[in-house]
Amino acid sequence: MLVLSRQRDESIIIGDNIVVTVVDVRGDKVRLGIEAPREVSVHRREVYEAIQRENQQASKIRVDDARQIGNSSAE
Repeated sequence: MLVLSRQRDESIIIGDNIVVTVVDVRGDKVRLGIEAPREVSVHRREVYEAIQRENQQASKIRVDDARQIGNSSAE
């Protein structure tokens, strides 16, 4: 892991097109501004992990459940 020190209004650049700027520091909280292309997803870690869990659950659909979904849409 790369660890960098930055102060308010200072930035780091990731690759050629992602800029992370320290917007504010209050006590033990740091606010970051992130500029990235629209096609790059930016999530807090806990949100990303929740999305991954939901995707894994959705991918575990049973064959019988899938057949019922297909049959109900034909009605």
